[in-house]
Amino acid sequence: MISLAALAGMALVALGIVLSPGPNMVYLVSRSVTQGRRAGLISLGGVAAGFLVYVVAATAGLTTVFALVPPLYTAIKLGGAVYLLWLAWQAVRPGGASAFAPRELPADPPRRLFTMGLVTNLLNPKIAVVYVSLLPQFVDPDRGHVALQSLMLGAVQVLVAVTVNVLIVLGAGSIAAFLTRSPGWQRVQRYLMGSVLAGLALRMGLDRSRAAVA
Repeated sequence: MISLAALAGMALVALGIVLSPGPNMVYLVSRSVTQGRRAGLISLGGVAAGFLVYVVAATAGLTTVFALVPPLYTAIKLGGAVYLLWLAWQAVRPGGASAFAPRELPADPPRRLFTMGLVTNLLNPKIAVVYVSLLPQFVDPDRGHVALQSLMLGAVQVLVAVTVNVLIVLGAGSIAAFLTRSPGWQRVQRYLMGSVLAGLALRMGLDRSRAAVA
């Protein structure tokens, strides 16, 4: 059905995205540090629900629009590459802040925590880039049902993202304290993520493939 190379490629992309500072990470870290791990995990439940919304949308064949209108797909893909380069620059620019230097948030009840996690993810442009520009590139129509491939690849992304975010939530306080005491490690984290994002952006920008038709 799906090649191991495609699965590994999608997992690597998902890892690079989830480890880069962005709305999801900042919100989860801030919530975990200010309100505790339980609040962070409830917020992560909302984030995970947002991932599932994107998976269902991709599986429903919405990416077909971009396959049927190649110039639009190319524009979205190049826009995604530019956005990833912007994220890379934000990570390495002088004075750039780490996601583990979170802002203070007021205490909220579980329902609001879940809802805010969901909304934060649904409005996260990085995740839209993954499903609009990246996921179709790992789908091969010659290997079987495109919608099923999209579902499996989306599941890989969700698994990687949720697993990493659980670890971030559980260790947010300790990581934030460590990075505050060790500015050198802050720079390592930022430059590592910046390099990963820049590499993904270059790969996306240089790719000449067309979107797969569902």
